[in-house]
Amino acid sequence: MQLYNTLSAEERAELIDQAGKQRLTLSFYAYAHIEDPKKFRDDLFIEWNKLDALGRTYVAKEGINAQMSVPAENFEAFRDTLEAYDFMQGIRLNVAVEHDDHSFLKLTVKVRHKIVADGLNDETFDVTNKGVHLRAKEFNAILDDPNTIVVDFRNHYESEVGHFKGAITPDVETFRESLPIINEQLKDFKEDKNLVMYCTGGIRCEKASAYFKHQGFKNVFQLEGGIINYAKQIKEEGLESKFIGKNFVFDHRLGERITEDIVSQCHQCGKPCDNHTNCENDACHLLFIQCDECKEAMDNCCSTECLEITHLPLVEQIKRRRGAQVGNKVFRKGKSESLKFKKSGELTDTPLAKADPSVSELAKQKPKTIRQKIKIKKTLLGKVEHYYVKAQIGLFIIENQELNLGDKVLISGPTTGNEELVLDKMFVNGTEASEAKPGDKVTFAVPFRVRLSDKLFKIIS
Repeated sequence: MQLYNTLSAEERAELIDQAGKQRLTLSFYAYAHIEDPKKFRDDLFIEWNKLDALGRTYVAKEGINAQMSVPAENFEAFRDTLEAYDFMQGIRLNVAVEHDDHSFLKLTVKVRHKIVADGLNDETFDVTNKGVHLRAKEFNAILDDPNTIVVDFRNHYESEVGHFKGAITPDVETFRESLPIINEQLKDFKEDKNLVMYCTGGIRCEKASAYFKHQGFKNVFQLEGGIINYAKQIKEEGLESKFIGKNFVFDHRLGERITEDIVSQCHQCGKPCDNHTNCENDACHLLFIQCDECKEAMDNCCSTECLEITHLPLVEQIKRRRGAQVGNKVFRKGKSESLKFKKSGELTDTPLAKADPSVSELAKQKPKTIRQKIKIKKTLLGKVEHYYVKAQIGLFIIENQELNLGDKVLISGPTTGNEELVLDKMFVNGTEASEAKPGDKVTFAVPFRVRLSDKLFKIIS
């Protein structure tokens, strides 16, 4: 019974490209009482793995929260796996307006204490006493009401690239931070104002609306299905978009364009820009906005310090990030003094520039970075036999080709990722040597942990 990924992200992307079939990016959530989240998690993984469904899902005793990539041909079969559970009968699936076959490249289903970290004690209020759900047309109408206060319940890096006109955009890094801030800021308007809220897919507002009704707000409304569903409805119904800019999404796309308005700046040079990137330094991974010019000049790094680190030998980079605990935090949300043009909180409704639609279409056609990595010319040498943690030595079985000193090798695996090394010393069958042949056992220094599922390749220049 397979309950884990057997392919790396790069290997999965290559298979997706070879298949050439359209995939749909979608999200959904449901609050419910789940008695055994662990069994629920395992059952979902098994069924979704059969359908080649990928994505990031959290399950807890309070429900499920998921962002997924599903082959279009398996969409209905995927829906069936959800509707097998009573609490997900007729569940709304928010399908993205823009599609990227590489939006997710692994299937992750994790058991958590909560499906959204809200910091609330659910026993103190009725979480089912939610605000009124509004479709796009109704949402537009209530925004025009001068008696309305609209609040963005997303984080600073989300609202910075796109938001509804006139919205309050709290300068926060987590959802739980925004709740007391908004409660205090709007305490004098509980009786007579329309409190209208929105988020990416609706799940944060589902809990927030119940919380604010408990706090005494009389007229509480929320955008049904969040910005994702709003974007789909305004397109289908030909409505005006009162959302300007991009909707930040939690997959490889990092953003889905709703309007051509650019309302944010490159954090490094100040040029109008709304493209997020993650710092290339594995000890940083800061999420920030970077224009193409700065991306090229800084090699995807957020600062000169990080740029210098990425140019160090791999062994030295690993030493520096040891204990940093950020390697897997793809969306590290902290701010940096190095980013001179970072803005959040009170954001502008005035576009700084317009995106060029032709450039956007061209960007969709460009190979992604991950695809460029896949095209490294390599040949399989063998597999990992053992890793000696204290000595940082890897033992490999050579099954194909010859291996020589000076060769550049790639160690690849689902957890390890892709790591490159140049062999300057190795032992073959226990003796220092300069050449290894199929059938030989080879050991050499590996400054990062490798696993039995990893494969050893020779990079062909």
